[in-house]
Amino acid sequence: MLMFDMIKELSLLSGPSGREADIRDYIISKIDGHCEYKTDALGNIIAYKKGKKAAASKVMLDAHMDEVGIIATYITDDGMLKFGCVGGIDTKVILGRRFVFENGAVGIAGVKPIHLLKGDEKTKIPDLDSLYIDIGASSKKEAESMVKIGETGVFLSDYVEFGDNKIKCKALDDRVGCAVLIDMILSDLEYDAYFSFSVQEEIGARGAMTAAFGISPDYAIVLETTTAADIIDVPEYKRVCALGSGAAVSFMDKSTLYSKELFDTAFRIAGEKGIKIQPKTLVAGGNNAGTIHKSGRGVKTITVNTPCRYLHSPSCVCDKRDIESVRRLSEALLSEFAK
Repeated sequence: MLMFDMIKELSLLSGPSGREADIRDYIISKIDGHCEYKTDALGNIIAYKKGKKAAASKVMLDAHMDEVGIIATYITDDGMLKFGCVGGIDTKVILGRRFVFENGAVGIAGVKPIHLLKGDEKTKIPDLDSLYIDIGASSKKEAESMVKIGETGVFLSDYVEFGDNKIKCKALDDRVGCAVLIDMILSDLEYDAYFSFSVQEEIGARGAMTAAFGISPDYAIVLETTTAADIIDVPEYKRVCALGSGAAVSFMDKSTLYSKELFDTAFRIAGEKGIKIQPKTLVAGGNNAGTIHKSGRGVKTITVNTPCRYLHSPSCVCDKRDIESVRRLSEALLSEFAK
């Protein structure tokens, strides 16, 4: 199966933080028979793929399975759901969006009608507390038969290929990374490698901490997506990275100050192999590298990002060519670190 077919199938599955079972089952169905693997107590998949050569240094490659979502917190007497966010979602992105819950119930994120707004309510983004999910129920009893308190939901989205090598769907963060790792496991690797498909990244990079402790690697390569702000009216220096310009490698974010040696190595290898690469030019965000690099005795860690517009929305947009660059660079770095 082509890597992009897996990205489509993975992205359309539901798997918010703490509810990654469907993603885990899919990944296991693909890697079974191609590597050794186990699932730890938190739900991470830890896989070991034997390469053509034994690795002098233990290398771990990580991608997270979970996506952002919502969780039902209360049901009103007239059958509307109040909710909280699972992971970071901008309130503006929620307004009017469709969500699908664990049991298949579909709801619409609603807000007070415009003709009832007063004063600065007409121009301000509403608070999350003022929003609700309309699941079509007419009473609390009917709503409770459709969605239970504590059930999670994710954006209801479709997968679209459009424009010049662009793809759009929810959860490309980080199902792209998962698909790249699966593709590597299905290939013939030069060196032995460990892979972690981790849980609960969106609520604090929790699964990766446990995965790294279990693997105890010398090096870690974190595959992620990162915000591409290459859109209208954004100054060049605030664009972070750009679609079509290759894999985006981080030098610093809010959770990690990366090794200059590893950062320079990525650009050297990319230059030698003709892989498109760019720096992530804004110190913002964080990912599993933040917990992995501090685990055990310390781990030399690098993050290789796929640029993504409209992150944490139902319409994440990536460029296929960047994903291919991430795939090539990740395997090249594995070989470099392993030897």
